[in-house]
Amino acid sequence: MNAPGAYPRESVTGVVLAGGRGARMGGADKGLVEVAGRPMVEHVLAAVERQAGAVAINANRSTDRYARYGHPVIPDRLDGFQGPLAGMASALEAAATELVLVVPCDSPLVDPSLGPRLHAALAVREANVAVAHDGERMHPVFVLLRRSVLSGLDAFLARGERKIDRWFEEEKTEVVDFSDLPDMFLNVNREEDRSRLEARLAVRPRNGPDAAGARSAAVGGGGPGRGAAPGGGGPGPESGGGAERRPASADGGTRRRRPPVVGFAGYRGSGKTTLATGVVRSLAGAGLRVAAVKHAHHSFDVDQPGKDSYELRLAGAVQTLVGSRRRWALVTEVGAAREPTLDELVDRLDWGSVDIVLVEGFKHAEVPKIAVRREEDAPLVDDPFVVAVASPGAGDGGRGALPRLDLDRPDRVARFIVERFLTPTPTPTPTR
Repeated sequence: MNAPGAYPRESVTGVVLAGGRGARMGGADKGLVEVAGRPMVEHVLAAVERQAGAVAINANRSTDRYARYGHPVIPDRLDGFQGPLAGMASALEAAATELVLVVPCDSPLVDPSLGPRLHAALAVREANVAVAHDGERMHPVFVLLRRSVLSGLDAFLARGERKIDRWFEEEKTEVVDFSDLPDMFLNVNREEDRSRLEARLAVRPRNGPDAAGARSAAVGGGGPGRGAAPGGGGPGPESGGGAERRPASADGGTRRRRPPVVGFAGYRGSGKTTLATGVVRSLAGAGLRVAAVKHAHHSFDVDQPGKDSYELRLAGAVQTLVGSRRRWALVTEVGAAREPTLDELVDRLDWGSVDIVLVEGFKHAEVPKIAVRREEDAPLVDDPFVVAVASPGAGDGGRGALPRLDLDRPDRVARFIVERFLTPTPTPTPTR
């Protein structure tokens, strides 16, 4: 069994499958169907380009339009729309790299971690095929292939076979769990599917399907300028503070860059919790992964008296970890020690699983904050890290230096957070 090693981005060709009939959409070329104002293929290409050294599009029509994206367009070698395996075979033959990453054109939420995670399984299990699974079923067109499988695939197709899962049974195939990214598999088969996907994309920046790079493909991947921390830069209100710290992970490597941290500041009864809850709901509904940190002024329990984990902790266990298929939780007893700082708590989070951290409490922490005021004339929290003010009925815009946000419109507050902290600043082009 091999160790996975770094993700070999330059040894991967990413292929977007756009060669189908689009029968369930009235024969539309699905890659060119618009979602959130852009053809679906553009959303997919934005993610694939980050995790592949070369990119190609498998298409059997509209080839001129697909060619405008600057990548080779590869038609099926078999006539008559023979299905995704025909597209894979053509892509494998055309590829000049050892590995081929295949994704469909009609799933705009492809995550940049797809290739690295499939490769890790491929390497560890010494497999030839690594295919994604959402926890309930396999998704056979989200797959990483070794180019060496081409001869077997050609033989399979020559026998008249077309079912992907049957071909997988003939190859050494590893099924990889992506149950933490269920939205990645949402696709557009019918017109009604578009509104569901557009809701996910609504608060995402226009320049990528993955919260403008908030989910970095940092497992050894990414090209120049990729993988930078969202809202990057030095410490201070715009960066979320401390963005350059990279604590070691349990396996001795380094974790991903720290996600942006944004707080909600206000007096008791101002509506901080209601606003924060609405913002979390809006961001999560758009497919972003949100961590929430809340300060408590007294002891608290996260388990029920009488439960085994509760009794183990009560008996004297200083750490109790409860795990299930859906979640796990670690409870640590700190006794009479000082209260942990916000930085210490954020360092406990799994940064690779989080796009942004929202904080309630910790009013003295040096992180960007949205000041929440129930009354229009209530005094502002005296804090130089306040970046916006939320109050009832406020229009988006504002007076003075601080943007004004409507406290009763958490979706608009969520959009402000995305645009302020998850949209990377374009890198200036050097002048010669």
